[in-house]
Amino acid sequence: MSALPHGQPPRVAFPPNWPARLGMVVLVLYVAYASTILDLTWNRFVVGLQQGGKFLARMFPPDFAHDKVSLLLIGMTESLQIAIVATVIGIFLSLPLGLAAARNLAPRPLAWTARALIAVFRSLHPIIVAILFVKAVGFGALAGILALIVASLGFLSKLVAESVEEMSMKPVEAVRATGSRLLSVITMSVLPQVIPRFIGFAAYQLDSNLRNSALVGIVGGGGIGATLFTAFQRFDYDFVLTIVLAIIAIVMVGEIVSGWMRRMFQ
Repeated sequence: MSALPHGQPPRVAFPPNWPARLGMVVLVLYVAYASTILDLTWNRFVVGLQQGGKFLARMFPPDFAHDKVSLLLIGMTESLQIAIVATVIGIFLSLPLGLAAARNLAPRPLAWTARALIAVFRSLHPIIVAILFVKAVGFGALAGILALIVASLGFLSKLVAESVEEMSMKPVEAVRATGSRLLSVITMSVLPQVIPRFIGFAAYQLDSNLRNSALVGIVGGGGIGATLFTAFQRFDYDFVLTIVLAIIAIVMVGEIVSGWMRRMFQ
């Protein structure tokens, strides 16, 4: 090992990062302060565990009575329909919106306008959007479908725009050099590069909409969420467990289907 030049201080393998340490201290102090403001106490946690144990005890065994299963099937079928319809419409609307938001393809004013619209869609949770649509169009599946379409647009359009911006521009320039119109450029050079990833995004969004269809139903968007909310109001906790198990099963099936779709089109 060669000696260090005269007067040069020895190098430290892991020099202390004082700004990062100070930031961690500030973060810990803030968490402690916020915990006191939010009344996060150990006693409340222990009482909550006891109450949760009693609640779980009332949920077992799950209720599979014939009339309850009929309600479950009706609600679950409606949730599946809400999720599929919202995903399909969201796919068809998000593709042009995502292309318009791509800064390497669309004019700057159009791209920034589309990105601002996508940001609005992404800033609101599906439950909040569902509440707004319930107030606008009333209770039922239409409100849930519209809420999930907005959620799909916020997710899929952003990913489409990012995929277009990351693609190779050489095929685009080659097609443009032939004098083709914009639609031909998109069809011949953009979509072949984007579609495989877009199908994977769409499969994930279908999986997400299957979960969110239960959430929007709780606030009046139809589907199994409405059935779940009614069971809670009636203190019918064994039926609540049946609904929760059915939702878990559907989400797991949706995960398998979305994974199969991603593998098929890779």
